[in-house]
Amino acid sequence: MPEHTVSPHHACAGGAALTVIEGVAAPLPLPNLDTDQIMPKQFLRIIDKSGLDRGLFHDMRFDEHGAPRADFVLNQPRYRQASVLVAGPNFGCGSSREHAVWGLQQAGIAAVIASGFGEIFYSNAFNNRLLLVMLPQAEVEQLLQALQSAESPRVRIDLDDLSVRAPGFAAGFTLAARQREMFRRGLDMIGLTLTQAEAIAAFARRHHAHSPWLYDVAAATMARLRAQADDQGRHTGEGTDV
Repeated sequence: MPEHTVSPHHACAGGAALTVIEGVAAPLPLPNLDTDQIMPKQFLRIIDKSGLDRGLFHDMRFDEHGAPRADFVLNQPRYRQASVLVAGPNFGCGSSREHAVWGLQQAGIAAVIASGFGEIFYSNAFNNRLLLVMLPQAEVEQLLQALQSAESPRVRIDLDDLSVRAPGFAAGFTLAARQREMFRRGLDMIGLTLTQAEAIAAFARRHHAHSPWLYDVAAATMARLRAQADDQGRHTGEGTDV
């Protein structure tokens, strides 16, 4: 399993709270690496999320006989314990399969650094608490060079000061406050929404008081139809079935 450090902040529902991801970073600078390549279609025929780590980059990791390809980065001893990927631009483009995110996480990948990501993949990643860090392409290339020349290709991503550090490299990045809060408090999307439960309930009460006719519309409509049908049935002597 990949070796990495996750520093806790405080626990909340949704997952482990963290402020730091630190571990071996593997270079995968291929542009436009799509979700079909990250998780091929034959690994989508499951009824749960288990076992997707076997499908991760499958056609890139293994040859037609199932033997590991020695030239693929995650098969190389230096990067087998990787928990961070340093990827090419537009990583995760293509189809919307969420399995690509699950497979990365099951393989121990906690963060991906790139200059850009596929839009749906970006949303899927943060919804599942896979950290995506966007840096300018020039800085990504500097990071790749720094890792290549380092004795140990380790990266430290700090969510407190929003920084990426490696031997001979340091850069800052930006992250939406909502996404940062999810990681630092260990929340998923549902958990983050529930932190606003009182405000949501207060809004619902105000809205109900202002527009009471909008509530229970279906039940009120069915009750009115039943009443009309019953009234018609009394006049015709027939039963009703509404």
